Amino acid sequence: MWNWLRAIALFTLVPISCAAQAAATPAENRMARFVESDRAYGTTLLERLVNQNSGTLNSEGVRIVGQMMRSELEALGFDVQWVDGTPFHRAGHIIATHVGNGRGKRVLMIGHLDTVFEADSPFQHYSVAGNIATGPGVGDDKGGLVVIIAILRAMRDAGTLTNADIKVVLTGDEERMGSPVALSRGDLVAAAQWADVALEYENLVRDDSHDYGTIARRSSSNWQINIHSESGHSSGIFSDGVGYGAIYEMARILDAFRRELREPNLTYNVSLVAGGTPAQFDTTLERADGRGKTNIIPADAVARGDLRSLTVEQDARVRARMTEIVAQHLPGTSGEIVFDDGYPPMSPTAGNQALLDQLNLVNRDMRLAEMPALPPIRRGAADSGFAAPYVDTLGGLGPSANGSHAIGETLELDTIPLMALRSAVLISRLSRQARPAN
Repeated sequence: MWNWLRAIALFTLVPISCAAQAAATPAENRMARFVESDRAYGTTLLERLVNQNSGTLNSEGVRIVGQMMRSELEALGFDVQWVDGTPFHRAGHIIATHVGNGRGKRVLMIGHLDTVFEADSPFQHYSVAGNIATGPGVGDDKGGLVVIIAILRAMRDAGTLTNADIKVVLTGDEERMGSPVALSRGDLVAAAQWADVALEYENLVRDDSHDYGTIARRSSSNWQINIHSESGHSSGIFSDGVGYGAIYEMARILDAFRRELREPNLTYNVSLVAGGTPAQFDTTLERADGRGKTNIIPADAVARGDLRSLTVEQDARVRARMTEIVAQHLPGTSGEIVFDDGYPPMSPTAGNQALLDQLNLVNRDMRLAEMPALPPIRRGAADSGFAAPYVDTLGGLGPSANGSHAIGETLELDTIPLMALRSAVLISRLSRQARPAN
């Protein structure tokens, strides 16, 4: 079991080896002591954040959490703007900027204000038992918000925040992204284009006490199939004049997906299917309705699901093959597949791995085990996917949490200072590295 106090002692007292090509500075030693002494501040902030419902569609609740974070960031010297989400049908976002000396690498920190637990959820309150905190969004992503503040407070105390150029983007609709995407994610993309490095603060993945770094996350988009066919008395099905009906056509398509599309790091779930005369899908309520009798050939079938891929190229290739399969219509049927763009992939890159390597130098200096790259099949999509095409990106830098999106979600409180120190040292070092020439 990882011992936080022992890690601090080792970090602050044991010299760094020459092989690490780094040295623990007095400022880094000070940050190690500060994050432990500052634990109560973070725990109090976490309780306040979790007890304020901020389900994505609870715009007022999201704005209140945004105001809490605004107060924290302004106290740290950030210029904070609230981006009104009305144009994309959501509450809005926080964009906070700290101006340093302009010489070091620019760092983008990404988190989100909203949770999956809406105002009518039975899961509403924060509680603590020993090292475990429980509450809606305690890990995803209110624990991440607390880690961001803990990082910046530690840097301020040690004096490394002064020269650091940092932008913090906290979206208010990560769990149910607003539309159009060009508006709901335009500010995040602009921040990524400004930055040299992006760090995302959703929860750490910990498996058997081993911590993992996230250098890749898969995409998340939706698809819908709409099938139409000739209808009539069931005794005429398969005949030349009528054909196979909409449900057999849908079954052919979905079974072809199952058999023909499989490849590494790809999933394509079918979440809802309906058929009949008629059948239709309500995208607002995410509900399907199908009606019919056993002696009627079904005229309609609808199906909806998601698609998760690791690269833009993989996504485009699979979409093209899905479209081809749908187009091979059985006699008497017609139909189409429609794709709704969602979260792009955070593809694995050499730059992302190099960023993890830098974090592992910090781990080495803290006498902690190095963090291997997490297999991308184990992570869902996140806002870091919008930053990754423009800048080296590392994700999963929030505290260790379990049960995200489920009633009973928990967080390991000891990992807040751990993850704060990891990032505080990393960002401080990045801020001393010269920016790449344009």
